[in-house]
Amino acid sequence: MAKLITLFKLLPKAHQIALAILAIFTSLILMFPSEDAQASKQTSMEPSAKLESHTRYQVPLAFRSPSAPETSAKSDNSEDQTTLPTADDEAFSAHLSSLSSGSKTDQIIDRIDGELKAQQKALKEAAELENQVEYYEVTKGDTLGGLFNRAGLTAKDVYDITRLPLAKKNLLKIIPGEEIAISKNAQGELTELSYRMDKISTLVITKANDKYKETVNKKSLETRQSFITAKIKSNFWSAAADAGLSANHIMQLANIFGWDIDFALDIRKNDHFSLIFEQEYADGQFIRTGNILAAEFVNQGERYTAIRYKDGQYYSETGNSMRKAFLRSPVDFKYVSSNFNPRRLHPVTGQVKAHRGVDYVAAIGTPIKAAGGGKVIESSYNQYNGNYVFIKHNDTYTTKYLHLTKRSVKRGDTVKQGQIIGTLGRTGRVTGAHLHYEFIVNGVHRNPRTIDLPKSLPINRSEKAKFDGLSKQLMAQLKSNQAQQVASN
Repeated sequence: MAKLITLFKLLPKAHQIALAILAIFTSLILMFPSEDAQASKQTSMEPSAKLESHTRYQVPLAFRSPSAPETSAKSDNSEDQTTLPTADDEAFSAHLSSLSSGSKTDQIIDRIDGELKAQQKALKEAAELENQVEYYEVTKGDTLGGLFNRAGLTAKDVYDITRLPLAKKNLLKIIPGEEIAISKNAQGELTELSYRMDKISTLVITKANDKYKETVNKKSLETRQSFITAKIKSNFWSAAADAGLSANHIMQLANIFGWDIDFALDIRKNDHFSLIFEQEYADGQFIRTGNILAAEFVNQGERYTAIRYKDGQYYSETGNSMRKAFLRSPVDFKYVSSNFNPRRLHPVTGQVKAHRGVDYVAAIGTPIKAAGGGKVIESSYNQYNGNYVFIKHNDTYTTKYLHLTKRSVKRGDTVKQGQIIGTLGRTGRVTGAHLHYEFIVNGVHRNPRTIDLPKSLPINRSEKAKFDGLSKQLMAQLKSNQAQQVASN
């Protein structure tokens, strides 16, 4: 019964009306009173019978005139209206239930149901035929024109599509291994093209009325927080990688604490670190690592903390900037070949000559960075220093960089902290490739590896209250995760 009512509701209005009329007609036939009537000679009145006036006589069924069924009484002020039952009327639903399954009504319904299913199947097949999707992988040496040719499209399609800004920027730079989805209609004409630009963005080009339109569909990103803690057994990189940190996060962590910790020389066994960081997902699939939100590093018993604030900068848990006025070392080096030593023997002359800087060994061509912002006061070459650069940061601090392969700045230039000023080399009087780095305070050479570097400005006073709230929350979360990790071990 439920199937009949559901099917009735799906029919067009005209079919519903026709079926309702058929149901009423069938109902009247079934409900019309029937009598056993048989015409016989006995039903005729004898001619001699006399009929009296004002007397009611029983008229045999055979002589009655059929009359229309009575309609419900209407009010005097209303017009005659015929109201057809609907599938929502209880009476109509009950009447449908009373019809036998073998009736003509069921046969009509089954036929209509079959016709509807056939029409739906035909429409589905037509839609599939209209938009056939095929996937084409970019092969070595492929161009968009070559790929379109394989797809059975024309040079005009290539021309029209590459006139679109995003298509021109992306599709003309396709590389092997990428994939392009192409939909065509029954006539083999392009209707839609899809190209995945990155893990979250897909370029979609559609064609309608001989005009192309491009849009970018982006997956919604979900940011999740993760926690990692590790103890160093041999070196920082191995400990971080074994704990599950990506290369990007390892470098980010080193940069955050790089002002206070020399990751090449200061790391010791049993140093440990913990951090809370972001990871981005789309449709449940990992996309990329996000920012480090909070971190703690214990190096040789000294505890350092870092909190990321909304300005994108890192501060200690008390609000002091993690960025110092100077980099601890201006080059990514392999090792220190010679430390600051006022009584060192010169490796070439063999005489006692103060070594007033630090020699960092690295590959020739390794970039050299300005330890702090300032003005280039010297950029030149001589037989002893080779290529060298001197930077004056203020009236107190000056840094010097010697034995460069080449210089990237000239005298009078203003540089920012971390800016590349040249590359490491072996020019001048040297025995091997290295950077000789000097740190001068008020005209006196100081050991750049041990001097207390000046701190940059703490967080703005107007933001201090908000920062303190965030710091307490993140550090409490860090401690809680550490405790859970210890308990699980």
